[in-house]
Amino acid sequence: MALNHTALPQDEGLPHYLPDGDPFASKLSWEADLVAGFYLTIIGILSTVGNGYVLYMSSRRKKKLRPAEIMTVNLAVCDLGISVVGKPFTIISCFCHRWVFGWIGCRWYGWAGFFFGCGSLITMTAVSLDRYLKICYLSYGVWLKRKHTYICLAFIWAYASFWTTMPLVGLGDYVPEPFGTSCTLDWWLAQATVGGQIFILNILFFCLLLPTAVIVFSYVKIIAKVKSSSKKVAHFDSRIHGSHMLEMKLTKVAMLICAGFLIAWIPYAVVSVWSAFGRPASIPIQLSVVPTLLAKSSAMYNPIIYQVIDYKLACCQTGGLRATKKKSLENFRDEEREREKPVMREKHRSAASCMFPTGDRARNPGMCPDLESNCDLLVHRLTLNH
Repeated sequence: MALNHTALPQDEGLPHYLPDGDPFASKLSWEADLVAGFYLTIIGILSTVGNGYVLYMSSRRKKKLRPAEIMTVNLAVCDLGISVVGKPFTIISCFCHRWVFGWIGCRWYGWAGFFFGCGSLITMTAVSLDRYLKICYLSYGVWLKRKHTYICLAFIWAYASFWTTMPLVGLGDYVPEPFGTSCTLDWWLAQATVGGQIFILNILFFCLLLPTAVIVFSYVKIIAKVKSSSKKVAHFDSRIHGSHMLEMKLTKVAMLICAGFLIAWIPYAVVSVWSAFGRPASIPIQLSVVPTLLAKSSAMYNPIIYQVIDYKLACCQTGGLRATKKKSLENFRDEEREREKPVMREKHRSAASCMFPTGDRARNPGMCPDLESNCDLLVHRLTLNH
């Protein structure tokens, strides 16, 4: 949407960036901007290092990545993009106490944040669907190949590109936040025109409500399935039980990632919806910055979740493997002993009858030609069992 960003008379019905005044001047104190700047710097460094490490480790085994791991790599790309492309703009502006990149920089920053954020949410939606189909429909895992994952990735990036580019071609805009040192989608457009309301409603539905509903539905169905099948799985052999536990671990990782993302972004979404359809002037500027800073921290959580869960999973796998080997060895020995019992009883009888012959055996010693070998075999078997 092409907007005339020249100074206009003060009007409570106008968006915050249109009334007379400098929309890029910080509305926070110097101290608050410095705290926000240091906070975003720490978040940006941790996010860049963490997601960079995930990508580096994945690149070392790129030919062995499974479909679910490829989606994880895509999520790390989105998080790294937010950290590298977006956060430096806000950090510099916080330390300068104003947005210093003008309208072009504002639109670029708003587009990049929306693009990578939308890509993250749609990727997590695809991961939740993958987990749902994997747990609830076991045959799904048979036909899923890497090529299907790449098709899914192409759809994710096309979907994010479509919705985030629309504001740049006349259907919306990216504008400064009320506190001045960051930019976002023009949520206040819904206050101005019916067309603006329709556009914002579409953004909310296709880029927030629909993906969130799919994620919640998927994990609710997974939890119900796990509860109904837990007793059945307990009766399976150790290999099937171990495979089931591995799938549950992967599902927990996906659930934690989605939960962290939604917890970080939902407060910001609530403030944005209120700005679009409520009374945005009722939100104190000092309060409006808190959901923004919380949302910007979402890119830091995922690498931490990966490392913690991977460590626990490795321990569980190692312990489970040892337990499985021990149990399998014990079962094998028990089965061997059960199979050998009839043979041993026969050998006992044969050896005893030869060692203490009676009847025909006493009259015909040739009926025990292998007396010595039978006795040796008996001693050997008894030694093994004891």
